[in-house]
Order: sequence, then C-alpha cells, then structure tokens
Amino acid sequence: MFQKVIQHKGFWRSVVSLGLAFIILFHLIKWAIEGFTVSYFTKQDPLLFFGGTILAGLFYGFLVSFGKFRRKIKEQQGQ
Repeated sequence: MFQKVIQHKGFWRSVVSLGLAFIILFHLIKWAIEGFTVSYFTKQDPLLFFGGTILAGLFYGFLVSFGKFRRKIKEQQGQ
C-alpha cells in the first residue's frame, strides 16, 4: 500500500504544496507572536532555522498527503 500511495499521480506535488503552506503559515504566526521584528529572522542560525522548518514542513506535508491519498485509494478499491 505504501508504494502504491507514494507512486500515485499528484502525491509529491501535494507533499510540497502542503509543506510550503505549513512553512509560510508557521513563520507568519511565529513572526506575529514576536511582534513582526526583524530580529526574528536574524537571531538564529539561518541553516538550522530555515533548514529545520523546511524539513518539518515536508514531513507534515508527507503525513497529511499520505493519509489523503491512502483514503482515496481505499475508496477507489471499495467501489
């Protein structure tokens, strides 16, 4: 089932788009909590800061997309 899900058309596009949406929303919310100060971006190591959020966003996108496509495939098999 795992191979079938990750090879389904549109799966990886969904992973990237959901991950990107997560990253943007996460940073906007955190930046708003910090008071929209520039130091939000400069006070941390940029590699860890952006690299970590990119990995987290892609992980989030993968989990959500996997569940969505798995449900879609199971519904198609049940028909």
